[in-house]
Amino acid sequence: MSTRFLCILLVLISLSAIEADNGNAPPLPASKFRQKQAEKLIRDLNLLPKLDANIVEDDPAAADDASRIVERSIRFPHVAANTTTVADFGHHAGYYKLASTKGARMFYYYFESRSKNASAPVVESNLIYIDQPTGTGFSYSTTTDDLRHTSEEASVDFYDFLQAFFEKHGELAKNDFYLTGESYAGHYIRAFAAEIHQRNKDRKGIHINLKGLAIGDGLTNPEIQYKSYRDYALNMKLINRVEYYRLIGAERSCETKTRACGANGSSLTCAEAYKICTGVFRSIIASKPGINHYDIRKNCSGSLCYDFSSAERFLNDEAVQNALGVRDIEFISCSTKVHEYMFLEMMKNFEGGLPALLQDGMKLLVYAGEFDLICNWLGNSRWVENMRWSGRRRFVSAKSVPFKVGGAEAGLRKSYGGLSFLKVYNAVHMVPMDQPKASLEMLRRWMQGQFQ
Repeated sequence: MSTRFLCILLVLISLSAIEADNGNAPPLPASKFRQKQAEKLIRDLNLLPKLDANIVEDDPAAADDASRIVERSIRFPHVAANTTTVADFGHHAGYYKLASTKGARMFYYYFESRSKNASAPVVESNLIYIDQPTGTGFSYSTTTDDLRHTSEEASVDFYDFLQAFFEKHGELAKNDFYLTGESYAGHYIRAFAAEIHQRNKDRKGIHINLKGLAIGDGLTNPEIQYKSYRDYALNMKLINRVEYYRLIGAERSCETKTRACGANGSSLTCAEAYKICTGVFRSIIASKPGINHYDIRKNCSGSLCYDFSSAERFLNDEAVQNALGVRDIEFISCSTKVHEYMFLEMMKNFEGGLPALLQDGMKLLVYAGEFDLICNWLGNSRWVENMRWSGRRRFVSAKSVPFKVGGAEAGLRKSYGGLSFLKVYNAVHMVPMDQPKASLEMLRRWMQGQFQ
């Protein structure tokens, strides 16, 4: 069996509940509203980036312009250079000069399969992690003109990067290729997969052997997913029945506004949809003060739910940046500017395009942790079952079966054809963080076709 090539995207725009209004404040202009939400998101993750986006005056990689992609082995400062261990790691990091931009460079990590064998089994994967879109992570530009407003725009940059990567690593071009991502990747992954698939059909560039895509705890169809908050909250005893029925009106307004956002995409309409829909979310949170909306089993520490400040400090450490080959670039965990630029598409339905991919033989895995509220498993399962494709009727009627790992039940799976949905037990918004063993087994079986 050929080596499977697994591409995992670092999605650096997250979702968060907005601040509750006091009911008396005048409405904010759409641009100010978007900026306010981005700033609150970053504070809630205990992040204090020095920049609102990675925009630099002087390009530190300007001397590398002769090559579109510059890659180097990651140097480990505490491992002796004369040992064979360093070479055996097969860890690389690099920059790609984005072709359709004025001065953007995309940063990535590439980890070779441990077996280093063209016939390695599926579990021995080659991995790419990408800091995208431009302005986040170590990916930067010399101008805000290169910041993207939609996932479709970002997908062009992503495709251009893959073309350069496979040109450099031609030995990997024929390997099976998978896209995976979490949270806002419910938007990204579909857009990226559709871009690759269409370019393949048009016979443009190096053929990328795309076999499937996986979305974990994602936001894909806001209209359906926001409508699932009430039911999930009631089932998990976050609200009582009085609160449940009290939210019916707000839920209906959310549905109407979300549909209107998708219809005309105006700044005002989409901002209204976001505010009304997250009002439902806020009401549920208010019923359980301090609850962690990524893991309802826990409370947040103060206003924080996840604390990523240590990761940010680590990646901005001089020794770490030297090991990665990063020069004079600040690591931006979350970008207020990128969030503001892409805010309008947050409430849009990105389910479209997935039926065509399934019809053309792609595999789609949607999975979610049972204790995540913000992108909960119920909402994800509902949009998957509601999706109109040729196998919909048989998927809906398919029996859910236990997903077992090491003899223990780790989740509940439903599959038909190329589509699979998996509810992962004892997991939250970041499933691999809570259940690493089950997550690895999930991907291994899915890529091997054992879910079909």
